[in-house]
Amino acid sequence: MDILPDLPGARPLKGRGAVSNPTGRFERERRQRADDGWAAETVEPTEGARPRTRILVDATRTTITRNSSPDVPFDRSINPYRGCEHGCIYCFARPTHAYLGLSPGLDFETSILAKPDAPRLLAKELSRAGYRCRPIAMGTNTDPYQPIERRLRITRGILDVLSAFNHPVSIVTKSDAILADRDLLADMAARNLAKVYLSVTTLDGDLARRLEPRASTPARRLAAVRALRDAGVPTGVMVAPIIPALTDAEIESILDAAKDAGAEETGYILLRLPLEVKDLFAEWLAAHYPERAAKVLALVRDTRAGELNDATFGRRMRGVGAYAALIERRFTIAARRLGLGHEKGREGMTSLDCSRFAPPVAPARQLALF
Repeated sequence: MDILPDLPGARPLKGRGAVSNPTGRFERERRQRADDGWAAETVEPTEGARPRTRILVDATRTTITRNSSPDVPFDRSINPYRGCEHGCIYCFARPTHAYLGLSPGLDFETSILAKPDAPRLLAKELSRAGYRCRPIAMGTNTDPYQPIERRLRITRGILDVLSAFNHPVSIVTKSDAILADRDLLADMAARNLAKVYLSVTTLDGDLARRLEPRASTPARRLAAVRALRDAGVPTGVMVAPIIPALTDAEIESILDAAKDAGAEETGYILLRLPLEVKDLFAEWLAAHYPERAAKVLALVRDTRAGELNDATFGRRMRGVGAYAALIERRFTIAARRLGLGHEKGREGMTSLDCSRFAPPVAPARQLALF
């Protein structure tokens, strides 16, 4: 049976992806919205009722996150922020907010934890005698260039440290705000230390505003691809996620636009709906595309062996079954036609140079020679 939630009063909020704020899975008590008969169906949320973004400090003691997943192209990553104001309804990182006692719904996009000490902590970690350099990925969980980065500049600080250590980095983002760091990225790219991917889900501006309400428009992301390539930064486009019956018809057109913008590489990820995301996404469909919701969810199940999600390594990114195979075939044919290199898993990161890595020589060490 399809999950098509019947939640009274669940209607879209301007500038937000989730239409509700369900209780996190680790909480002892659960809140459930109910219609008491007093709310009129035509009443829209007032400006004051719209949730505002609040920035909290994440007092983390480490910066680098390690993983041993066989189906991702990196073994370490950095996330300057927890939660993401872009509000992408499909974001597979949403369930991580439950570990903080917050909701994967509206809390995920309105309660953002920033890591202002990340650059200092990173320098400390990279200076340890036992550290072995491999490319660091950014943007793998939440976006390093979400709106608050324009003010806090934590990502910029992290890149400053990586540059000083000659440490390679790969970045995925949905924001043209990355152009604020174009100078630094170009300098690192000249040393074969930086690679960037812009994620493009759809070319339809209206659909993008609903799917990922506070991310840059598709046109601005593609313009950022061109600007980065002109600055000498190797840049690709991720078609991610591909959503059956909603964005899958655009695979070829997105790749055409990526090539026109100067992208050199590409990759894709099929829609993933882990834990709370499956209910949030179904609720979003019911609010925005009720006439298409059942078909979308049915095709998602077709690619996930009858379920809405499959977390199995090797299958979670691509799916299974005839429909998933068709998507892969279409993507591969279009990428080859355009001469776009394919994302090649963990070995695809080896093009970045790890041999230059070295902690910067501090002035105190130089004086110690005399």
